[in-house]
Amino acid sequence: MIKNGVTIDQTFAEAFPMRATRIIITAQNEKWAMIAATAMTGFATSVIACGCEAGIEREMAPHETPDGRPGVAVLLFAMGGKTLAKQLETRAGQCVLTAPTTALFSGLQEGDPIPLGKNLRFFGDGFQISKKISGRRYWRVPVMDGEFLTEETTGMVSAVGGGNFLILAESQSQALAACEAAIEAMKKMPHVIMPFPGGVVRSGSKVGSKYKALNASTNDAFCPTLKGQTHSELSPEIESVMEIVIDGLTQEDIQKAMRVGMEAVCALGAPAGIRRISAGNYGGKLGPFLFHLQEIMA
Repeated sequence: MIKNGVTIDQTFAEAFPMRATRIIITAQNEKWAMIAATAMTGFATSVIACGCEAGIEREMAPHETPDGRPGVAVLLFAMGGKTLAKQLETRAGQCVLTAPTTALFSGLQEGDPIPLGKNLRFFGDGFQISKKISGRRYWRVPVMDGEFLTEETTGMVSAVGGGNFLILAESQSQALAACEAAIEAMKKMPHVIMPFPGGVVRSGSKVGSKYKALNASTNDAFCPTLKGQTHSELSPEIESVMEIVIDGLTQEDIQKAMRVGMEAVCALGAPAGIRRISAGNYGGKLGPFLFHLQEIMA
């Protein structure tokens, strides 16, 4: 398959099951809602070392939020429910409770309930009070700028992590420009995040390593400086490869995001130095969800 001079490899991206939740952070203005959301999603690029994968889904207008203030929707993903609950509580306590004017609400009503403000309320040292509205419990915690309002629980659902595609280009600047175009398009899609810095991964990995202590290592087949030293997947003109990883609440969410991202890359096409789109195919070692690139782009 070739689109605007870009070859779409006959391969698939391999993804794995995760658990996920969605929360809504509001504040006095967009600035402070985004500051809290950015802090909360820091150091959350990969479950390999970060405990969870998290990112900003989208900004929300006042008419969309529970308290009528500007807000930001955040998605968090982890390999298990206990890990997700712990990461959510720690990050909310250190990054949202502490941020001026913020409030914290559930972004998912379905799924299994996990604590949101249920334990954070104890920071109120006995002065916290609760109120139940339409069957949902909220806590008001006294803090020095007034009150921190938080919903007691949020929903946790089964989700998918590790959807991906690789962009192969003639130069580093061209690969990055294509990634930026793809991320800009994908950020408009609901229920997905691209958890790596700016949504882009330059250190794509493969499963396993020659070193026993590592369960992942550099994807040498796609490293341009190793063309003569390994079984390379790169033709001579390819000098840079970058990856975009996608986590989503459902398989369909990831498929839609991958499609708009790859379409944005193909729109730039061969004239912009983009030669191929491939994916992280690990031969079934990583996970059961397979996203076939040519089927998605058909």
